Amino acid sequence: MRAQKPTPGDTNGGAEPPEAPEGTRAVLDGSEINRALTRIAHEVLERTKGGHRVTLLGIPSRGVPLAARLAERIERVENLAVPHGSLDITMYRDDLRTAPPRALGRTEIPAGGLDDRVVVLIDDVLFSGRTVRAALDALNDLGRPRAVQLAVLVDRGHRELPIRADYVGKNLPTSLRESVTVRLAETDGHDSVLLGPARPQRRTGAEGEES
Repeated sequence: MRAQKPTPGDTNGGAEPPEAPEGTRAVLDGSEINRALTRIAHEVLERTKGGHRVTLLGIPSRGVPLAARLAERIERVENLAVPHGSLDITMYRDDLRTAPPRALGRTEIPAGGLDDRVVVLIDDVLFSGRTVRAALDALNDLGRPRAVQLAVLVDRGHRELPIRADYVGKNLPTSLRESVTVRLAETDGHDSVLLGPARPQRRTGAEGEES
């Protein structure tokens, strides 16, 4: 029997994750994030009838490693290589004139493009929905998918646009006085989701928070 190779993020290198910063608390640890992603992978396969026309696109920054992890899990279950890439939405944001300048991310579309595919957008935190709206605008310039779905690790509520995730790792009721911060092994050295006080004048996706 072939041994399964570890999925990125399955461990934190054998080390204990650092304690949450003062004023914050962990609402998901590494094992809980892994279980949530495994469940989402199974839900994607069920809803798309096997995943044969699925392409996963992560929204930078932390949506990209999440997309790679979901692709790995789907391949484990179905022995099916699911194309995955990244979709930078910087130039499609509706706060370009008011927010500080930010570096462009990378858009990497898998070979074969997006036409007639079921594209699943992947992000870490769903908040107002404005990042997802920008992602939909970006997709319009890249192809014509058969359908577009949305998977998020955390849905914290407070939507400002009529956008709903198809796949959710954890629904986390929050107040606007709180922030949700996602940390992943690929970008931060460990996996966790932290709940803490809101950051003044900051509602961007640059540090693991969705705008």
